Parts: sequence; C-alpha cells; structure tokens
Amino acid sequence: MDGLKLALCGALKDYLKFNNCLPSRIIVYRDGVGDGQLHSVVNDEVSQIIESIKSMGQDYEPKLSVVVVKKRINSRFFAQIHSKVLNPPPGTIVDSEVTRPEWDDFYIVSQAVRMGSVSPTHYKVVYDTSGLKPDHMQRLTYKLCHMYYNWQYAHKLAFLVGQSIHREPGVKLDDLLLYL
Repeated sequence: MDGLKLALCGALKDYLKFNNCLPSRIIVYRDGVGDGQLHSVVNDEVSQIIESIKSMGQDYEPKLSVVVVKKRINSRFFAQIHSKVLNPPPGTIVDSEVTRPEWDDFYIVSQAVRMGSVSPTHYKVVYDTSGLKPDHMQRLTYKLCHMYYNWQYAHKLAFLVGQSIHREPGVKLDDLLLYL
C-alpha cells in the first residue's frame, strides 16, 4: 500500500472513531509539485485518494477536491490605487487574465509586505467533485491561509525532529493537535 493511501486511510478511520461518521467533503491541498509533476499528481495521487475513500465502504462517497499549491512563483501583481502603483491588499484573488483557460486555477495575495513586492500563491484545482463555486473555493482557501500562523516553524520542526530521533514519534502523540 502506498504511503499516501495508508496515511489517508488512517486519517479517515481516526475521523470515524472520534466523530462517529466520515467526512462528507475532503479537500486536499498538495504542496511541493512542479509543473512537470502535475500529471503524476492527477494520475497517481488522486487515484490513491479515491482508492482510500472506496476502502471505507461502498456507501461512502464524499465530495473531493485536490488543489496543488505553488508558493515559489515569479508572478507579481500590482494595484493602482488613486495615482499610485502599490502591492495589492491581502485577500486579493486573481482568477482571470493571467490564469489559463484550460485550468481551474487562481492566485491569492494572502499577506502584506513593508518593502518590495508581495509574492502571491498559485493554486490549481486538479480534481474536483465538490460542487463548490470557484468563489467559495477561493474564499475558503484564503481563510485557511490564516489558520496556523507558525506554519514555517512546523516544517522546520518536523525536519529537526526527524533528524534527531531517527524513528517514528510516540504513538501517544498521534491523536493530539500540537500547536507551537
């Protein structure tokens, strides 16, 4: 069984254990995918996710969205406010003109900067049975950006723990939400 399928099956079983039901909607945000790997995500990872869902029972058919997130991009956007050209305000969503018509993609400016130009994040919805309107998916995505302020430290801490303990963390930690 592939790692993604194993992890998602475990997550669904835990959700069922704690909530006495399975989620009716699943949204996966996938980071770290280059343009050359999009085909692999769509063909391999989405099928693993669907297999994981099917393994929970024939009657279980949640709405599923898979969104690829790209943080390191070269695109920059600016807003003309009065007679000045400035960074766009946080919450700015760009979903036309510079996006590709064959993709369901959008950019979000989720932060403000004091100097330089703001760096937007690019989102591509590569699989979607959710029925969410694009505006709702975009708004949800923007709001989720602010759910965990210390996300960069989470990446760093996971790396440091993995380098120092050289084994799986204690099983007792599996069901705990850890906020740094």
